[in-house]
Amino acid sequence: MTFYEQTSDSCKRRLSALRSRGRLFVAGEILTFILFIGAIALYASGIAQTATAVAGLLLVAGYVLTRRADARNDREISRLEDVAAVCEKELRYKQGIFDDFDDGSRYADARHPFTFDLDIFGHGGLYQRVCRTVTTGGADALAAALSLSDCFHDGRREAIRRLSDNVQLLTDFKRWGQRRRADTAAVGKAFAAMHDVRLPRWARSKAVGVAVRVYTVVFICALVACIFTQEHLMEMTWWCLVNFFAVYYLCSRSMKTMTDTIGGLVKQLGVYVELVRIVENLDSDEPVLADLRGRVAGAGESLRQLDDILQKLESRGNILGLIIFDMLFAWDMRIVGDFAKWQQRHSDDFDVWIRTVSEFDMLVSMATFRYNEAAIVSDAVVVDSDKVVYEARGLFHPFLGSGAVRNDFSIADRNFYIVTGANMAGKSTFLRSLGVNYVLAMNGMPVFANKLTVSRFSLFTSMRTTDDLTHGISYFNAELLRLRQIIDSLKEDGANDGSGKNGNGTSGGHLIILDEILKGTNSEDKLSGSRMFLEYVAGKNVTGVIATHDLKLSAMAEEQPERFHNYCFEIALGTDVTYSYKITPGVARNQNATFLLKNILKEN
Repeated sequence: MTFYEQTSDSCKRRLSALRSRGRLFVAGEILTFILFIGAIALYASGIAQTATAVAGLLLVAGYVLTRRADARNDREISRLEDVAAVCEKELRYKQGIFDDFDDGSRYADARHPFTFDLDIFGHGGLYQRVCRTVTTGGADALAAALSLSDCFHDGRREAIRRLSDNVQLLTDFKRWGQRRRADTAAVGKAFAAMHDVRLPRWARSKAVGVAVRVYTVVFICALVACIFTQEHLMEMTWWCLVNFFAVYYLCSRSMKTMTDTIGGLVKQLGVYVELVRIVENLDSDEPVLADLRGRVAGAGESLRQLDDILQKLESRGNILGLIIFDMLFAWDMRIVGDFAKWQQRHSDDFDVWIRTVSEFDMLVSMATFRYNEAAIVSDAVVVDSDKVVYEARGLFHPFLGSGAVRNDFSIADRNFYIVTGANMAGKSTFLRSLGVNYVLAMNGMPVFANKLTVSRFSLFTSMRTTDDLTHGISYFNAELLRLRQIIDSLKEDGANDGSGKNGNGTSGGHLIILDEILKGTNSEDKLSGSRMFLEYVAGKNVTGVIATHDLKLSAMAEEQPERFHNYCFEIALGTDVTYSYKITPGVARNQNATFLLKNILKEN
């Protein structure tokens, strides 16, 4: 909070001074322009032509220098505005306001093994709390990581920790996404199209490039001489016109092709230039970060050259500027020649650069999450085991903050834990705590526990089943489909044959987390079906945690004490209901539905 507040206040103070300076620069530009028009008028009137010509050139130089200073000032203003925006958003995050960040709703999938049940995507979900990505590729990479689509990378934890220690770097990186998120797909598509841009042979000729520059110098010298000597002005005018039409004729087709291919990338490529520069300048010997830096070695300079070409290409939108620059400097020939040389040298590495930026973008989001939550989180220990290992001390749900009640809980391989308790006692939140913290641990991110030790295993949940009237799927039918999806996933992962191949493609167990099996049927049918399902999966290489209101299901712990265990969230009933939110061994004795409803009826 202190860092964000102080940085935001500092930016606002400096912005005030820079905006005042910017007004002075604008006044200077207007003044030099007016004086330049006056110098032209005096020159045309024949008054002190040599002196007015010199004065005119000096005024042009003064205007150019003032304009450049103004542009630098504007860039600094934009930088400070973006840094302030980053800090303001993080301050709102610390206040529990997440609307400034992408919620990842487009990635939500009710059929995913766990993301829908664990609130990974959607408003207020884990993705929205973590996501600070500035590129669409980074957003996709983060979504894939939180979906556990890629394998656990043990080195990622240290990379996240190192980055979280450098909050200034995180802020500098994130500021590039404050105005517009860079479209990775569009940039990648344009980069791929650059291979196919056909340019004339002369564009790659060094001799032509040198000749154009020598010719330009000779022409400028002749033009200056004509201005000062007042001789051959008509001939020079025709020479200027011939220059323009010759350059335009030689380059028009190439310029159109280049504009159609990469002309719209100016702003987005400028962002990539800066993002690559940050990765390229990483000062870290941490293996993951060092690998990322190595992948973009030399990319910064290459992209800066391309960005310079694009800036020149964009400047052609000013027709008057185009005519003047083509007449004086053969500007289009320079652009075509520069792009041809760049295309020849640097057009084969884009895919690697883009993937690297996306991966680093994802790590910046994860590191920011660690920095923001540093006071209440710890690092998980991930062990190599072909069995389910889950040992938690002081575990709680990330969305509840530091005031949450913490719980200790251990899950043994191929054991099942039946959790009973009253409504609102904490069962569902506890189940989600188990799942969400596992997702964090697998990504090398900090977990919300005093201590957490886990192995790598396949996770499947069934907690938030919904009907689908559009496709004629009732609530009960949706529950059956979800249970069938669980069984099919166990077959695919090898749980039935004991091979233990999990969804990550490595040896490990399978953990299923279920909240109230078969809620959509009557109590007797529900109990019978729940027992049947649990007895089936208990014969497989599966571990499970199941929350239920059906106390009779807890009898399975008496029948198979080596596999089934009872835990509960107990409440105390008095004049009011007291919730402890602590999980303890045993079966819940008290229920609250009748008690609460009786109080509501009394009030009315």
